[in-house]
Amino acid sequence: MTLGSLSKLEAVNTMLAIIGESPVNTITDSKSVDVTLSLQILDEVSRDVQARGWHFNLEHEVVLTPNVGGEINLPSNVLRCDLEAQHAGQLNVVVRGSRLYDKKEHTYIFTDDLKATIVYGLDFMELPHSAKNYIMIRAGRILQDRAIGSTRLHGFTQQDEMSAWTNLNEYEGWTGDHTIFDNFDSFDMIDRRN
Repeated sequence: MTLGSLSKLEAVNTMLAIIGESPVNTITDSKSVDVTLSLQILDEVSRDVQARGWHFNLEHEVVLTPNVGGEINLPSNVLRCDLEAQHAGQLNVVVRGSRLYDKKEHTYIFTDDLKATIVYGLDFMELPHSAKNYIMIRAGRILQDRAIGSTRLHGFTQQDEMSAWTNLNEYEGWTGDHTIFDNFDSFDMIDRRN
């Protein structure tokens, strides 16, 4: 037996097992309501978990270039976007739809490149194992709550979810190389000059 990356099919079959359903051989073009619901919940939870921004899906200093019309359109997999500190005070930019909007100037038009920190929504297979595992367990608990609503099963999978959450946060700490200087409040206190 080879231990490899958790596939979306395996995640859906685990979710189906949580509600007492038999595993399936494919999730492509499935006519099963339970499979369809499982996939929807898995994608919903994946977006929600990834939107937090983790070391594996967050990128700094991403250059955003206006198109010929002056608009900056974001890729469809952008979950969060925030301009880098070098633009602070000059611009007040938010994401509206898939474009950047300058609230200070009331326009979608930009004349210069901007640099931003972006949180990307990655495909399930691109996620690290600890993220996939947490997403699968949380999605399974939600599926069970929506499909069956058993408080006994909810308590069991909630314990699994808490354990998977801990593992995901340990993975983040291990790979993220975070320091106290990553927190603005800590950095601000240390950087004070008399």
